Amino acid sequence: MYTPAHFSATDADVDELLRNANAADLITNTASGLQATHLPMIYAADAGPNGSLLAHLARNNEQWRLPPLGEALAIIHGPGAYITPSWYESKREHGRVVPTWNYVTAHVYGELVVHDDPAWVAAMVRRLTDRHEQGREHPWSVDDAPEKFIAGQLRAIVGVELVISRVEAKFKLSQNRPAADIDGVVTGLRTAGDDVMAAQVAAFRRISG
Repeated sequence: MYTPAHFSATDADVDELLRNANAADLITNTASGLQATHLPMIYAADAGPNGSLLAHLARNNEQWRLPPLGEALAIIHGPGAYITPSWYESKREHGRVVPTWNYVTAHVYGELVVHDDPAWVAAMVRRLTDRHEQGREHPWSVDDAPEKFIAGQLRAIVGVELVISRVEAKFKLSQNRPAADIDGVVTGLRTAGDDVMAAQVAAFRRISG
């Protein structure tokens, strides 16, 4: 991934992104060509030296049956937003500005391991479900559904684990802009109702030039 120094991230930034990620694009290069699936996932920081991404595929999805040629890749998308030059103080000063797109992303590489084991898949599904149900007034549990029904659902999926070997992350959040332009971006995003991206830009101005 092309990542200029001012858009790089610390290990702590990357860890937070992975822990908060809800889904990823799983991409594998196979003898039948590129395969890609967008799927919910969970980051298991304690699985191996670099952690793992845990997910599942439909049994009818051929991607899990096709061995990857080399590493597999999972692309995680954080928040993103269009940045208009109208928010820049530089526009009023000299006009030499153009639009851009701010975004946060991580390319996670590693060995893809298939888990066609009901116990592993069941544990992963419970872990994934509990993660998304926490904090709800009436959280749903796997145990709320009939046991035979759940068993049938589990037979229709296959577990996958991306054992992480390396992560390339990019946090493009206006760090290359002057301080007055960054202020304008934060204000503009908040006015537009994008408080999440506004907070990200404000947080990363620590490495602004």
